Amino acid sequence: MSLYKNINAKKKRIASGSKEEMRKPGAKGAPKASAFKKAAKTAKKPASKKPAAKKGDKKMPAFLKKKKK
Repeated sequence: MSLYKNINAKKKRIASGSKEEMRKPGAKGAPKASAFKKAAKTAKKPASKKPAAKKGDKKMPAFLKKKKK
């Protein structure tokens, strides 16, 4: 599992009532800053959203367009 999946899974277990606690930064066994940098390099970037087309803003089919001379 990835670093962020592990963190989120542990947060869910804590929220559901387990006796676990999150480790403090720098504590033994806690992820180092380098682990977060490495995870950021491999993380998927969110898909860009295309702007919504305005009403009446339709594209004309190529065969109907006039050819420029």
